Amino acid sequence: MRTHFHSLPLLLFTLSLLLGQSKPDPDPIQDYCIADNTNTFFINGVPCINPKQASSSHFVTSALSKSGNTSSNKFGFSVTSTNTVNLPGLNTLGLVLVRVDIEGNGIVPPHSHPRASEVTTCLKGQLLVGFIDTMNRVFTQNLKPGESFVFPKGLIHFLFNRDSKQPALALSGLNSQNPGVQLASVATFASKPPIPDPILKKAFQISDKELDMMRRNLGG
Repeated sequence: MRTHFHSLPLLLFTLSLLLGQSKPDPDPIQDYCIADNTNTFFINGVPCINPKQASSSHFVTSALSKSGNTSSNKFGFSVTSTNTVNLPGLNTLGLVLVRVDIEGNGIVPPHSHPRASEVTTCLKGQLLVGFIDTMNRVFTQNLKPGESFVFPKGLIHFLFNRDSKQPALALSGLNSQNPGVQLASVATFASKPPIPDPILKKAFQISDKELDMMRRNLGG
C-alpha cells in the first residue's frame, strides 16, 4: 500500500486549526462540583444582578482596613479577604485581595492555593517568605516594606514574621475568585475523618506517641 506523505502537512495544518479553535474547560472555583443531572441550569460562581442596578458601591470595600485577630489560632496570623459579599463587583473577575496580619514570631504555616498564583507585598515589618517547587527546592526571601514576592499556583508556601516583638502586615493578590487554601499540617493531621494511623506513621516515619501529639496540637 502506498503512503501519501504529501498529505501529512495538510493534515497537520487542519488539526492545528481545529485545536486552535478549541477552548479548555474553565478553571473550577470550588473544591468539587457534584453533578445535578435533574437540573439543566449550571453556574460556576455567583449569579449576577441586573446590570442596570449596578452602582459605584458595588466596586468598593473597607474590609481590608481593619487588623485581624492574630490570637484566634496557634500560629499567630489572621487573614482577611475580599469576596462577593463585601465586594460584589469582583464576581467573575478572577481575583481577590487578602490582608495578612502576623504577630511577632507568628507564621502563616506551609499551605497551598490549588486554584491561584499569589503575589504578596510586605507593608509593615520584616517577613521571611518562601515556596517549595515540585523538585523539593526551597526559594526564600526576606521582604522589607514595599517589596513583593510571587508564589506560583498550587505550590506550598509560607510567611514568617522575623521580628519577635512587632507585628507584620502584608497584602496579597490572587488570580482566582475562590483560590482555596489547604494548611499542609492541618489537612494531614486534623482531617475529618482522620487519615488512618498506619498511613501517617509510615509516611512521616513517626511513632504512635508522636502521631497523637501532632493530632492533639493541631486539633485533630
